Formats: sequence, structure tokens, C-alpha cells
Amino acid sequence: MTHVLAIDQGTTSSRAILFDRSMQIAATAQEEFPQHYPASGWVEHDPADIWSTTAGTCRGVIERAGIPATDIAAIGITNQRETTLVWDRKTGRPIHNAIVWQDRRTAPLCEALKKAGHEPMITDTTGLLLDPYFSGTKLAWLLDNIDGARARAEVGELLFGTVDSWLIWNLTGGAVHATDATNAARTLLYDIRKGGWSTTICEMLNIPMAMLPEVRDSAAEFGVTRPDLFGREIPILGVAGDQQAATLGQACFQPGMMKSTYGTGCFALLNTGAAPVVSRNRLLTTIAYQLDGVPTYALEGSIFIAGAVVQWLRDGLKIIRAASETQALADAADPGQDVVLVPAFTGLGAPYWNAQCRGAIYGLTRNSGPAELARAALESVGFQTRDLWQAMRADWPGGDQAVLRVDGGMSASDFAMQFLADILGAPVDRPDVLETTALGAAWLAGMRAGVYPGQDEFAKTWALQRRFEPAMTSELRDAKYARWQAAVAATQAV
Repeated sequence: MTHVLAIDQGTTSSRAILFDRSMQIAATAQEEFPQHYPASGWVEHDPADIWSTTAGTCRGVIERAGIPATDIAAIGITNQRETTLVWDRKTGRPIHNAIVWQDRRTAPLCEALKKAGHEPMITDTTGLLLDPYFSGTKLAWLLDNIDGARARAEVGELLFGTVDSWLIWNLTGGAVHATDATNAARTLLYDIRKGGWSTTICEMLNIPMAMLPEVRDSAAEFGVTRPDLFGREIPILGVAGDQQAATLGQACFQPGMMKSTYGTGCFALLNTGAAPVVSRNRLLTTIAYQLDGVPTYALEGSIFIAGAVVQWLRDGLKIIRAASETQALADAADPGQDVVLVPAFTGLGAPYWNAQCRGAIYGLTRNSGPAELARAALESVGFQTRDLWQAMRADWPGGDQAVLRVDGGMSASDFAMQFLADILGAPVDRPDVLETTALGAAWLAGMRAGVYPGQDEFAKTWALQRRFEPAMTSELRDAKYARWQAAVAATQAV
């Protein structure tokens, strides 16, 4: 068996990628699915769309590669995190749409819990802040607002899971209800130090613990697929949330190594090793990966809108037809204009954690047009990354971070990555393989299956495609960042 199948289930599409024995991409299949916005700040997915596009792309990539399913040694899963699903234990039918990680409907509940003084305990236990981003309050909302849900949950009829658990359940025909430590650590319900579900927090949110999946290592046995799906049973041997999988795919195994992934959102992780580091700058403490029962921790900064701002240019403003057009537009922007876009479409993430504010544009003139908006959109991602970069440098006792490793769709934009290096004042390294999220999931499964090497040998395979060196003067860098900070302050003041 010479291949590993990576499932990369994201916020706007599902992808399947086959990696060969040398960890090179053999074939890829991708399918977008609809986003649902039932109210302002609410974001949902149809669970059937998540499953059907995942199963379809898996079958499609096997067919495209022209290999038999018997050549696939294992499946690795990586997924959008925090997105919350509840389904019937017997039938597998969801009780409601999935509530997506971007959704802000539980902001009032989070504020009430903060006012009651619960945030310090929750942060100490989970490493997270009280924010609608995380799964716990989403699950509480479903139990409180869907007719009969709480009663059914209390008698054991309902199961909760993040997207990985939903996929595992469907892939195994309902035989396995499990998650891995990285996904569990994003629920607001998991004690990242003790390594188990928190009874205290579950009782506070009135969540029956029988709903929760079993937590396993990131490289572990998660059952086998139904034989009718791919023609044979295939073991599922690796699972990690998308940002943690990207950390693995970037081979950030040593404390102090940092990566930033640019997908729908932007997520930066800094490996802090065997001990969780408590942030003084409103970053998250999380689990980077867990192998052989031992967690490795990370500091994480979460930006809700990165690649999604380019989708807004395409689907909302309709000033581009494809994301690739933003590069030429940004290059053509009037250098005399300094338009700043704060893309707080669903609030601001780290280090601000303001669920209520919304996006704003500053510096518009009569001559501002598509080119200036495209440049401002790409620059907004660099500005937000600097927010995280500075917070991490302040929190991490190891001192300065010399290089940032980047991946994800937007990292293919030379304009965006050059601006990122400029605004950070530090080199930005783009690897040969941009599909590092899928690669991380494949490596977990392939390593477990004995197809791929261990950490040290895998780290040696990381290869640089291009390094972006900062070219902006420190005076201009500081002036532009000060303008960004003023724009964020003004946006939050409204």
C-alpha cells in the first residue's frame, strides 16, 4: 500500500488529497458547498453537505489518481475546528444545521458568563477565552433552542461532535464516536492539563457528558471505513484540527517555531513544547498535537477573516471574478491613497476578542476604486498577522521569532506575502508544499501506518520555495501600522 488519503474538510469546501509514498501529491479533488446566514452574525452549514462533499471528493480523488483502494494504507482527517454538530445516536440524523466557528449568536451567553466571573476558571482549565468562537456555548444554544433537544440529550439519544467526529461517525457507519486532543481542546469543554472533559464546565453549561466523543491521540486508531464507500475497509489513523495539522505539515516540532495559515481565516501557532504557556496578551493556549499520550502545547492567535475578505471582493462587491485577480489590482492601486479595511465581518479575533464590532473602511476618496480596495483587503491580513506576531513575541519567554512559515491559499499571493514580510520586519518562508494542512493529516496517518517516517526524518523533508525579505523602511512600517491600530480602535468604538 503506497498512498495515504488526506481529508481536508474546510469552511467553504471539502477536499481530498492523495499523497504517495514520498509524501508528494498524486491527485486532488475539491468541492465547494453553500454557506447559510440565517441572521446577522450567524453562520451555518448543512451537515449533509459536509458529508456528501467529503465522500464525493474522496471517491473522486481515487478515481482521478487511477489507483485501486487497496493501494491506500490509511486515511488522515483534518477539519474546520469549533464548528458544532448534534445528531441522533441511532439514526445519525442531525437535529439542526451545523453552527460554524465564525458564528456569533452566543455572544450574550458569553457576556453573561463573564459577568458572573467564570472566565478565569474557564481560561485556566481550557486555555481559551469566553468567546462565541468555541463549541461549548454553541452546543448549549442547540440544547436550549431546538425543540426537545435537551430532553433527548439527557436520556442519551443525542451525540455532539466537531466536524472530525461527524466525519468519523459517517465514515465508520456509526461505529466510532471519537475525536482527537487537538479538536477537543477547541470545544471550551476540555481540560488541556488533565487531558479529559471538564465536569465543572459541562455542569455550568448544562451539557450531558454522555454526548461527548472519546478523546484519542492525533495518531491513533479511529476505526475503519464502511466497505461500501471505497470498495474496501480503510483504517482512519490520523486526526487533527486544521491549524494543528498545518503546524505538523510545516514540521514545527521544536519549541519556538511558528507558522501562519491563510485560509478563510488566519491562524498563527507557536510551539511552546511540553508546558502550556499562559498568555498575557489574550492569545489562546492550546494543544498543538498529542502523540503517545503526551501533548505538545502552543500559543495560538486566531483571525476570523483572511481569505474570506477576498471572497467578499468576489461574491459581495463583485469587483473580481477570481481570487488571483487581486494581485494585479493591488499592484495597480494608487500609492497616494492609504485605504484601510478592517474586516470585522463577524467581529474581531485575537488579540481584541470583540464579538460585537463589524467591518469598516477608512481613507476613502472620490478616486478610490477596486484597485485600492483590493490592496486594502490583502494588507488587512498582514496587519492582523502583525497583531498576533507582537502578542506572541511578548508572551513567549524564548524571545524573538526570526522567521514565519506560511501556508494556505492566500500564501500563494506574492503581494500579500511581501507586504506581510514588510509589515512584520521579518522574513516570511513559503514552502514547496502549500497544502501543509492536508500534509500534516497525511503524515499522522502514514506514520501510524508505517508508511511515513517519524518526526525527525519528516522534518528534514520540509523544503523552501521562496523567502520574502522585508523591504519597507521602519518609518513607513511604523506609520502604516499606527494607522491600522487607529482604524481598529475606531471600529471598536462604534
